[in-house]
Amino acid sequence: MASSSTAPINEDVNMAKRLWNRFKYEWTQALYTPFVVCLAAGTLELDTFLHYIAQDVHILRAFAQAYERAEEYADDDDAKVEICKLRKSVPEKLKLHDSFQRMSIDQSKESTPNTATVKYTDFLLATASGKVEVVKAPGKLATTPFEKTKLAAYIVGAAAPRMRLYAFLGKELNALLDPKKGIHPYQKWIDHFSSNTFQAEAMQTEELLEKLSVCLTGEELDIIEKLYHQAMKLEVEFFLGQTLVQSTIVPLCRGPNPAEHRLVLFLDFDLTCTVLDSSAILAEMAILTAPKSDQTQSGNQISRMSSAVLKSTWEELSKLYTEEYEQCIESILVDDKVEKSDFIGLGEAIRPISVFEKKANSRVVEFEVLKGLNVEDIKRAGERMILQDGCVGFFHSAINIEIENLITNIHVISYSWCSDLIRSALSSGGLDSVNVHANELIYENSISTGGIIRKIESPIDKVIVLSNILESYSRDRKNVTVYIGDTVGDLLCLLQADIGIVIGCSSSLRRLGVHFGVSFVPLFPAVIERQRSNKSASVLYTVSSWAEIHAFILGW
Repeated sequence: MASSSTAPINEDVNMAKRLWNRFKYEWTQALYTPFVVCLAAGTLELDTFLHYIAQDVHILRAFAQAYERAEEYADDDDAKVEICKLRKSVPEKLKLHDSFQRMSIDQSKESTPNTATVKYTDFLLATASGKVEVVKAPGKLATTPFEKTKLAAYIVGAAAPRMRLYAFLGKELNALLDPKKGIHPYQKWIDHFSSNTFQAEAMQTEELLEKLSVCLTGEELDIIEKLYHQAMKLEVEFFLGQTLVQSTIVPLCRGPNPAEHRLVLFLDFDLTCTVLDSSAILAEMAILTAPKSDQTQSGNQISRMSSAVLKSTWEELSKLYTEEYEQCIESILVDDKVEKSDFIGLGEAIRPISVFEKKANSRVVEFEVLKGLNVEDIKRAGERMILQDGCVGFFHSAINIEIENLITNIHVISYSWCSDLIRSALSSGGLDSVNVHANELIYENSISTGGIIRKIESPIDKVIVLSNILESYSRDRKNVTVYIGDTVGDLLCLLQADIGIVIGCSSSLRRLGVHFGVSFVPLFPAVIERQRSNKSASVLYTVSSWAEIHAFILGW
């Protein structure tokens, strides 16, 4: 199961918005569930959809009961009016469900709630009964009027995630509708949740939550957060609880015949997995540990330039790197644009980047700007490296995935000058089993000489490493390869893999890719198109976060 986001939350937005942002992993998982993907693609089997509708009836009835309790507990007349509106909207939703159920030949049989439905309804009714952690006597109904007024906020806090999630799904799916392909089989469902009426209802629910929670203590607000989170998880489980007999392309790891496949995940490291580039961290360490101008270095120390001179040297090298990199990209883009992606041609065209990167590394070695770094200090710095939100959770889920007979291998392929820094960063997250392919610093008595064992310096080096890894595997399984990267250095690997995923917004990567006929498509629309046609287009998929990567590849 995906962990929730720990990213800082903007306190200037209202409570519901903060909670929605905080639990991005959960609602992203809902978006990529097999049920939602098939519904969005229009390929969802009718029996599955009707079973979902029948299950949802049980949940709506539980909502009606919860709203009735909330209306009773609220001590604000305006809040009572708003809750009453929510309660009265439930019968309208049930009428919509009735219209869907008339699509079935057998309308007389009522569906028995499945496990996911029961968990959801039990949660709602328990919250409405005061059986929440906030109540000082756990498991007992609140007794004083003051305590009861809190329950109205708790109930709305448990209801708000569903409203926002369905409003979100409605808009996302509506944006994918293509009139040229005819009427979508579930157009009515999409129209309802994307309608201005439903969008307004979701917003009104969130405004009501804000109003009811404004006077709550910090502890009580924390409980609303827990209720919101639990409700969101239960909604994901509800979608996952819908039985599909048809094949789906999500999650990727659960494809057909796992015993015949090997899932191989390749990742860049700097700015794909990390918040800061490792070269910047090594530069800062070198400057901080360098002697001051007025310090005398003892005879048994490695001779180093002063921190002031070193800082100035780093600044010059960084400026030169940026200028030459931009010139290199522009020189490649001078040639005529390619209409169709040509992997071999692209490899030849970007050779100047390889020459440039190697020249830049030669300067780093020549000026000895990494000289004097202690390997133990480097490892400690690695332990403190901040990885992208959700990255560690993805690694852990990939390593510990429980799919019988599936083999999963993970490889980091990086330009980084120091593999020790990468291994330490991964090890601090309990990820020692991840394979690391990067350059290495040269040490004498655990102190860097300033030299680098140069293994991976260019896009061509990266794709060679990727190819060699795949060649080393036995032929008893078919490799399903995914590469996740963020820069021009990853372009060849992204195209070489079965699935290339671009995280971040590198303008040079996109400009160069487009110039050579590469298409960049947001992941979710691409997933829906592949579910419709079962065809794999020659494109790179773009994502805004690790939550999408996790949901697409590994699922819940």
